[in-house]
Amino acid sequence: MTLDNTPAQSQLGRASAYLDHYDASLLFPIPRATQREAMGIAPAALPFFGADLWTAFELSWLNPRGKPQVAIAHFTVPCETPNIIESKSFKLYLNSFNSTVFTDIDAVRERLRTDVSEAAWRGSERGGSVGVRLVAPAMFEREPLQELAGVDLDRLDIECTHYQPAPELLTSDVSQTAISETLTSRLLKSNCLVTGQPDWGSVQISYSGAPIDQAGLLAYIVSFRNHNEFHEPCAERMFWDIWRRCRPTRLSVYARYTRRGGLDINPFRTSGPQTLPANARTARQ
Repeated sequence: MTLDNTPAQSQLGRASAYLDHYDASLLFPIPRATQREAMGIAPAALPFFGADLWTAFELSWLNPRGKPQVAIAHFTVPCETPNIIESKSFKLYLNSFNSTVFTDIDAVRERLRTDVSEAAWRGSERGGSVGVRLVAPAMFEREPLQELAGVDLDRLDIECTHYQPAPELLTSDVSQTAISETLTSRLLKSNCLVTGQPDWGSVQISYSGAPIDQAGLLAYIVSFRNHNEFHEPCAERMFWDIWRRCRPTRLSVYARYTRRGGLDINPFRTSGPQTLPANARTARQ
């Protein structure tokens, strides 16, 4: 069974009551297949591996004595789950913990894991789990802050004329010896699919293969500036366009978006199985 939830049916762009007592029904899953099929990606044969790394900075609940507790939550949602979780619904769901009593932080983590896993896999014959890690206040100072490593594309003085995704800007020089390199940019911007509100991000692209024209790649990243799409399909669109047009032998795309509503979403897609990057926020996050 496939979910027929659409972004227009979600709470995005609507006035919402902020419930402060636990309610798992607030989570609103949206099928990934719709956007993937529109890009020419067959959901049954994904060309990538990876996950969506979420960070929730506004998580609180009550202990058995009624005293508020706080934590930072890290979620790892595998890209093969059939659904994304619409971000406003995620925020509303997390707010529903605010006046709810839990015995301890472990009980909170298990409730989050159970609910988010169910929503991410809803409608699928398969089952699975998302990763959930809670950081208690005593460990806050150990939360890393670091910029994406790689050669900075933003140093290039280029002319930009495209503000909708333009894969034709991507080229590679097959006459040159294959290389491996990592390139980064802080000029990623797209817009929410429903509200049109801006989503700001940084992106890291690592590949092996014929050298990719860096000026064209930067112009391509900038071309997302007026594009309306959720974070996850934006990263998949980048991966798919680079994969098809530049034909690297190895490719990964890692986008880190600034937080909205106390949540940041950081999709990572790679052509082969590998360890996920550390969910370390950048300065703008």
